[in-house]
Amino acid sequence: QVQLVESGGGLVQPGESLKLSCVASGITLRNWPMGWYRRAPGKEREWVATVNSRGGPANYGDSVQGRFTISRDNTFDLLYLQMNNLKPEDTATYYCHTLVSNRDYWGQGTQVTVSS
Repeated sequence: QVQLVESGGGLVQPGESLKLSCVASGITLRNWPMGWYRRAPGKEREWVATVNSRGGPANYGDSVQGRFTISRDNTFDLLYLQMNNLKPEDTATYYCHTLVSNRDYWGQGTQVTVSS
């Protein structure tokens, strides 16, 4: 049974930082590309960032480029999202995702709220 569990969300003020984590069970994360998505209230799910299985160059959505950094620790099957200079429009539920043998796996999400 594959499970992805996110953590690290919270309430922060604009300009502050948060680091999200995702831990997997039931699969070896290091073998698969990983990503972060988010969904804000009333909006469609938005792709945030992706990193390949070897931890090579990552890709980012335009709205987070230069502020967010995705990384992975293949030793412990962990995925991270460092979020700096957070803005109110970053408020959303953030989801960890992987695609294994053409099947999507999602975590339950962690809430990030940016508000003064």
